[in-house]
Amino acid sequence: MLLDANGMLMYYQTHGTGEPLLWLHGSLGLGADWQHVFTAAPAGFRVVAPDLRGHGRSTGARPTYSFRQAALDAFALLDHLRIDRAKVIGLSGGGITALHMATISPERIEAMVVVSAPAAFPEQARATQRAYRETMLPDEERDRLRARHPRAGQLETLFAQVRAMADGNDPDFTRDRLAAIAADTLIVFGDRDPLYPVRLAIDLREAIPRSWLWVVPNGGHGPVFGREAPLFVETATAFLGGAYR
Repeated sequence: MLLDANGMLMYYQTHGTGEPLLWLHGSLGLGADWQHVFTAAPAGFRVVAPDLRGHGRSTGARPTYSFRQAALDAFALLDHLRIDRAKVIGLSGGGITALHMATISPERIEAMVVVSAPAAFPEQARATQRAYRETMLPDEERDRLRARHPRAGQLETLFAQVRAMADGNDPDFTRDRLAAIAADTLIVFGDRDPLYPVRLAIDLREAIPRSWLWVVPNGGHGPVFGREAPLFVETATAFLGGAYR
């Protein structure tokens, strides 16, 4: 389905029934990526999965990517679906978007799971972003990305946005802003993330009032796929259901 909002067409899907659960993918991802983690919509939840601005079947790409704008787009989708209050899972850039949502309108985010998302990019991540190019990837991965983002120039724009993130100012959450978050928040980091050291997760845990920290042993960036998916599904759904609070 397509939503015309904020100067873009946002493609989204919904799956399952129950409490609204917004899935926010990371850079170069798609809304449908939730299906690589969950085999089906979690029991008791209605998954809402958009392609964020400029990704997949959504339009509206700009020279630089704004996670804050992505948060406003997500609120427009929730408004369209008449969802006043939601739970959220945000992965990497989607986690940054979730943090924006929870600071812009704290009352609208009931609980969230924020995976591999820092308050600000550390220098080691910025160095990777500045150098990031399609030519660095194996042919198989490049073909996969082009199939996911097929419009002329779309993938080139997304790579350029990632490079521009290194010298942008989003994210740039202060402790005061994070302290305004009212949502119960599970912070998930891998202890072998090449972009974001675990100390950033500890900073988030100390700044967000109602937060819990899960460091995934031997986990890399976005430790929710493949062999790590079953434990993530069990832990995240239990947390969102209130089991750990």
